[in-house]
Amino acid sequence: HCYIEYDDNGNGDLIYNSTSTDGGSTWSTPKPTSNSAHGLGGQPLVRADGTVIVPIANASTTALISYHSSDGGQTWSASSPVSGIQHRRVHANMRDSNLPSAEIDGSGTVYVAWEDCRFRAGCSSNDIVIATSSDGVTWSAPSRVPIDPTSSSADHFIPGIAVDTTTSGASTHLALTYYFFPVAACTAATCQLEVGQISSSSGLSGWGTATTVTSSPMKSRWLANTSQGRMAGDYISTSFVSGSPIAAFEVATAPDSLFHEATAVAGT
Repeated sequence: HCYIEYDDNGNGDLIYNSTSTDGGSTWSTPKPTSNSAHGLGGQPLVRADGTVIVPIANASTTALISYHSSDGGQTWSASSPVSGIQHRRVHANMRDSNLPSAEIDGSGTVYVAWEDCRFRAGCSSNDIVIATSSDGVTWSAPSRVPIDPTSSSADHFIPGIAVDTTTSGASTHLALTYYFFPVAACTAATCQLEVGQISSSSGLSGWGTATTVTSSPMKSRWLANTSQGRMAGDYISTSFVSGSPIAAFEVATAPDSLFHEATAVAGT
């Protein structure tokens, strides 16, 4: 089975889900959740028993919710709360929709990551935090990814989490890629946009040292402009390939008569 989630923007971001049983050639009639929930950026994840769990932001991106299906997408449950979101607006007119990134481990535990400032004094900048669930209904409290100390000035946003599906439990392999400003309180003229990665070989307790994978900082004005700000992307994709995490993300150099923005890849 293949599953997709999308929202109807003209109907307040009403959530719909559709299923394919022929590799995507045809799709079922879209169905809402049983409580007609509204949201953005859902990511369907399938457990070994066939249960589909979908973490998603609510329509105002002030909280994360989730819902599930246990019958191959014929019906979808009511939404359940994951966590509220405490978010500091990213500077330099960056498009930052604060959408979740989610994956699943070999035992069916779901990991969902998002940017959140709850661990910073005065909500001065965003960390990346992660919550987990084995059933999509009950979720752990958010855990901060220790990219740098909470006393640092850095701002982290647009996370892309990867989970090695051949691992589980205390030995789960995780990788996280994200954009960041080394100094959160910057301006469009002074902000230095970079991409970082961090990984763990023992779940949420074994994070290593974060690395910067971009060769030089970017200016936000080098990025394509949209009605919601300068856009590096709404997502970063990070996946494990043969046991190693690989990320795809946007990089830019100074424009001339054209923008110079391309997709790059990096791994650890």
